[in-house]
Amino acid sequence: MKQYPEHFTRSHARMSKKRGAPPKAGAPTKQLAIYTDGASRGNPGESGAGVIIYNERGELVKKVKKYLGTATNNVAEYSALILALEEAQRLKGEVLHLFSDSELMVRQMNGLYKVKDGKMKALAGEARKLLAHFTHYTISAIERGKNKEADTLANLAIDERC
Repeated sequence: MKQYPEHFTRSHARMSKKRGAPPKAGAPTKQLAIYTDGASRGNPGESGAGVIIYNERGELVKKVKKYLGTATNNVAEYSALILALEEAQRLKGEVLHLFSDSELMVRQMNGLYKVKDGKMKALAGEARKLLAHFTHYTISAIERGKNKEADTLANLAIDERC
């Protein structure tokens, strides 16, 4: 059984946004820890998204990768978040702990930075619409080194064009 990184249980995040009241102790929930990464070779360039999902016991639930075609790195990061949220819905997740090494995307989703670009506004809006389906969530920025698995998947998506 593959265990999730330590910061799912102890937050080492530099920033996070919480929505909704956290679940009460002992209340049954389906918690998921989700790591996302977007990769772009060139900016814009060939791009991919990678997502790693763990359950509340720390067991690997799913790995997802998606080739995005030509996109900027920021589009790839948002696309990875949206892919993760769609997968979390399919898995019937209720409480999400989302981790990304994209400080820009995390700060924008947490309302610390405004989203100015039209395409980015549309992607952020799509992500917010998906987030509304969950009882509670946090979005946290993590160091790039703690997001290697999602990064590997995003780059594999580019290599394999799948």
